[in-house]
Amino acid sequence: MTRTYLGALALAALCAVPAAAQQERHPKYDYPTAARADYVIGCLMDHQFKHEALEPCACKIDVIADQLTYDQYDQASTVIGVQRNGGMGRANDLFRDTPTAQGVAARFHKAQAKADKVCK
Repeated sequence: MTRTYLGALALAALCAVPAAAQQERHPKYDYPTAARADYVIGCLMDHQFKHEALEPCACKIDVIADQLTYDQYDQASTVIGVQRNGGMGRANDLFRDTPTAQGVAARFHKAQAKADKVCK
């Protein structure tokens, strides 16, 4: 009976370690679950959906959420998306050539660079 109890206790301890490790990361800013999932899915897509990329991708959005409010992240996603995908005429210029758009993109790229260093 003691052996079964010790085995169950060891199994419970092993299962608790990943949960405790996961709970240690509390980003400064809270993002909606859909935004976090969208980032992680895009990151996984960049890594050919390899399972070993899941933890680094999840880590990256946490590191970004430590640096940018959700509104800043959302603005950056919009600006960078238009820059990458193009836009219609002068509307695209607003997302590419203005100091505001450049600052928004630069702030995101800085946060992303830090995330790339921290989450390997």
